[in-house]
Amino acid sequence: MNEAWVFHGAGGRFTSGVFASQAQAEAFIHRYQLTGCLTKYPVGISACDWAVQQQLFEPKKPEPYEAGCTQRFTTASQEHYHYDPDDLG
Repeated sequence: MNEAWVFHGAGGRFTSGVFASQAQAEAFIHRYQLTGCLTKYPVGISACDWAVQQQLFEPKKPEPYEAGCTQRFTTASQEHYHYDPDDLG
């Protein structure tokens, strides 16, 4: 399965960048001294469907498959890293 690294800046409403590798994303984050979260996403499948497929999440009710829940779904099981330039020294 293909994957992409997605950066969400702190306080941002939308994604700041999508990258083919973690190294490429980190170069962007460090260049601009950004604060936020970098998460690895599978390509071609929703985070909710991926979590169910990987048996990381088992819906107990139908709500996870409703639009409001699916469009906000996230899981800590996805590889992710937090960045804050103040933590670098």
